[in-house]
Amino acid sequence: MGTQQSRETEGTSGGTGRRALLGAAVLGAGASVLGLTGTARAADGAARHGGGLKSLPVPTVIGHRGASGYRPEHTFGSYQLALDLGADIVEAGDLVPTRDGHLVCRHEPEIGGTTDVADHPEFADRRTTKTLDGVPTTGWFTEDFTLAELKTLRAIERIPANRPHNTLYDGRWEIPTFEEVLKWQDEQTRKRGKQVWIYPETKHPTYFRKLGLGLEERVAKLLHKHGKDKRTSPVILQSFEPTSIQRLNKLVDNPLVVLLSSASSRPYDFVESGDPRTVADLITPKGLREIAGYAQGIGPTLDLVIPKDASGNLTRPTTLVADAHKVGLVLHPYTMRNENPFLPAGFRKGTDADGYGDAFGAFRTYFATGIDGVFTDNPDTGLLAREAFVNG
Repeated sequence: MGTQQSRETEGTSGGTGRRALLGAAVLGAGASVLGLTGTARAADGAARHGGGLKSLPVPTVIGHRGASGYRPEHTFGSYQLALDLGADIVEAGDLVPTRDGHLVCRHEPEIGGTTDVADHPEFADRRTTKTLDGVPTTGWFTEDFTLAELKTLRAIERIPANRPHNTLYDGRWEIPTFEEVLKWQDEQTRKRGKQVWIYPETKHPTYFRKLGLGLEERVAKLLHKHGKDKRTSPVILQSFEPTSIQRLNKLVDNPLVVLLSSASSRPYDFVESGDPRTVADLITPKGLREIAGYAQGIGPTLDLVIPKDASGNLTRPTTLVADAHKVGLVLHPYTMRNENPFLPAGFRKGTDADGYGDAFGAFRTYFATGIDGVFTDNPDTGLLAREAFVNG
């Protein structure tokens, strides 16, 4: 379903001047088990008192759609668990609009695979086929529902073959709105005595703008309403479409990140505008300098950091980390998952679709490239891997 969906098949004032194994041990032991020392501990202390993007622990552990390795993604159950497991940031919000203009948190506008909408006979006639970023897609779409209608649905596990245990939680949580997430962020910050960070993404912005449901203005309005539109605000905004980030750069002062899919892919806004460039062009020194003019970071697929060979084994790291750092950009690649099918071939153990491989080894290998953080469905694994890497 376009370059934005390739994120699923992998193993989320301008210029640089603005940058000034799920286990009881992690759940119960807190900071002493996480054992942050050296750079990570110092940065964690700074993050408690604000200070913007650079104040976060490095490498930063970002809970991908919450703790989606253990709960259905983009639910308050998943977001809450990500914080309980110690994630530095929660990717709370792949943002898509409703028919009446509200922003809600779903991986895609098509919700047949992430909600129980198919079990609602009253919405059977809403099932349709649309062209989403050039790809015919059949299902139910958020823009065809009012918020009130969406609130009657409940979330389900998106990849049950890989996460059968997550289906236990099907039907427990409703679809959150972005405004509810912003209020939850404040509530959790107060309760935990530590600033909670979120990392929302504008999904398919060109598609929605053509429908008269522009995302960026709605995001900016809510951030301004809640006082979270500043350079030091604990909200990082991301998109696979560079023009969406450029538009946001004019509306808010938040840290901004351009997401990058496979090297041969083209951002869909480029397709629509006739821009012939691919991601390969964007990750050249020239392309990265351009991105640094309106964003503070990039979110590349892990394959852009260390490519795989035809057998799925890791090869040699590229120069992307060094090239991005040279122009002042941080790198938050995606997505680390514990299950075998999502790991490089050399880190798999057996062939079970829901079996865990050597995720710690994979984390260590990626951390060694110098990345500034990583999106992961398993924040607890990421934190333990960081502890071992930093204390190495």
